[in-house]
Amino acid sequence: MEVDKIAKVTLVGAGPGAADLITVRGLKILQEADVILYDALISEALLAQLDEAILKVYVGKRCGLHSFAQDEINDLIVKYAFEYGHVVRLKGGDPFVFGRANEEIEFVESFGIPVSVVPGISSSIAVPSSQGIPMTKRGVSSSFWVMTATKRDGSFSQDLKYAASSSTTMVILMGVRKLGEIALEVIKYRSSMTPIAVIQNGTTEKESCVVATLATIHNYIDAITIEEPGIIVIGDVVAEHPSFFKEEVQRVLHAGF
Repeated sequence: MEVDKIAKVTLVGAGPGAADLITVRGLKILQEADVILYDALISEALLAQLDEAILKVYVGKRCGLHSFAQDEINDLIVKYAFEYGHVVRLKGGDPFVFGRANEEIEFVESFGIPVSVVPGISSSIAVPSSQGIPMTKRGVSSSFWVMTATKRDGSFSQDLKYAASSSTTMVILMGVRKLGEIALEVIKYRSSMTPIAVIQNGTTEKESCVVATLATIHNYIDAITIEEPGIIVIGDVVAEHPSFFKEEVQRVLHAGF
């Protein structure tokens, strides 16, 4: 006779994109799951490593495609936990970095279902690192600020303005669609020669990186696919990227110096 499974939920951070950048603990929990509810940016190569008997349910949110509302996701977590037992909610990056983990935990625990969390490598740090861009550097930047560019109503957040007014390294998530507007906003507070990088599909085979300055990034906007996930890094540390020197040479030649 099959023993009834106890409902429980684990939130797992899958890391920045590459299948092998999930933590050892995270992979172990995935292998023990009865059901996995996964986001849009989860590597198919990671899911392919898991037992086919584990039910895998896509609950992603992507602009321009069908997206699951947060309330729907919350309901599915509880439904599957009661029906199957151990549900793993698999999120890109780290669950607590713009992952709405708190909302899911509060909802699930309101049904008496225990929740645990396995942290993940945040894309906000790992993706720039994969391109050789440090978050901090002695004498250049002593801090970094991770933020989203806009609020729910589409207006710029105060955090963007506060960060731009300082010398911190700015890491902007979910901002590629407003890249031009972001550059124009930041240039109000920083030099037009401030380096900027746009990294898309970080740590995967499709990874791409555009490096420019706040003054010249508009020249590259047409080459950036706004439908693809990306991270914007603004600050003098971006000059550490090998491509920044090429950008500067091209700027000088164009200026006729």
